[in-house]
Amino acid sequence: MTPRPPQRNRAHNFRIVGTIRNEAAELSLDWQPLESKLLAAAAYEPSRRRLYLRFHSGDVYRYFTFPAEQYQEFLDAESQGRYFLSHIRNCFPYERLPRR
Repeated sequence: MTPRPPQRNRAHNFRIVGTIRNEAAELSLDWQPLESKLLAAAAYEPSRRRLYLRFHSGDVYRYFTFPAEQYQEFLDAESQGRYFLSHIRNCFPYERLPRR
């Protein structure tokens, strides 16, 4: 059986993306709703420097080595969608979490 190519997603470059299956069910995060056309909510784990973003599509991505001060900048941005596109997307290693 030939593996299927990854689906196209305008928000991400799939050369970095992997899918994690083991931790997704155990996540207990404090999600902050966002007023964005692109993003529905965000959560942050300061001890692990991990940013979680939930898109309106339902997809959740986890970004690694994301600084706490940059998370506050993101939340305070006039447009979180534009901030994501210019300061987060393709700037940090990330994974797509499986849908529940």
